[in-house]
Amino acid sequence: MTDKTLGELVSLKGRRALITGSAAGIGKAMAARFAEAGADLVLVDIDEKKLKESADELREWGVDVAPRKVDLSKKAEIDALWDTLKGTDPDTLVNNAGIYPFRDFLDIDEEFFEKVYAINLESVLWMCQHMIEARKKKGGVIINVGSIEAILPFKKGMVHYDASKAGVIGLTRGLARDFGDKRFRINVLLPGGIVTPGTKGAATEFFKGNVGLAKTAYDFMARIPLGRLGDPDEVARAALFLACDLSSYITGALLAVDGGFLSA
Repeated sequence: MTDKTLGELVSLKGRRALITGSAAGIGKAMAARFAEAGADLVLVDIDEKKLKESADELREWGVDVAPRKVDLSKKAEIDALWDTLKGTDPDTLVNNAGIYPFRDFLDIDEEFFEKVYAINLESVLWMCQHMIEARKKKGGVIINVGSIEAILPFKKGMVHYDASKAGVIGLTRGLARDFGDKRFRINVLLPGGIVTPGTKGAATEFFKGNVGLAKTAYDFMARIPLGRLGDPDEVARAALFLACDLSSYITGALLAVDGGFLSA
């Protein structure tokens, strides 16, 4: 039994969280919930304008917010980011940033594939490596964001994305095994159909000029037991659960936030 109250278990006061892809969408929603729970924040994104706007909004919670413009496809920029964090390294890392461009498998070329993998998988690996190195004597929490697509590919033209997110799952579970005894808890979130500016844009591009693909959207919705798409804040609440002490005995887990899609 714990002698902590529920409020203490949920609280992130005294914690410092680094969240990638935090200028909009799911990442921004996560940052808002973490700030509400009392965590100081390091916000990482490539969109400097939106990053600054998000930082200004989140400071209203009375927490310290440090925005950092970083191109996560470049390891040198990731290395430079962690150099600036020495002495103030975060105890919580959320690898949320990712891209999901549609492309037929037979049209994938090396440049396209390398960009998808650099952001969706390689950056997660390098960020985790820096986090574990910085806190190897203290431990910490890592939350990686995968996708239900890695478990059950549903949309055509996403083989590259599916493979990259499957890699995130393998990376997460391997790290959980290797570093659990160093007081690291490392889990993966699997969002389903979540309505964000990014997914809206991707869907518009996907269905442009091809009315027949509307059946794919219909079939996707029909498979969701809850009968609706999700909100970014619903993923953010799951991330908060994995970050706080409510989940103190959970590591190496896959938590789907998909309205029941994978179970249907």
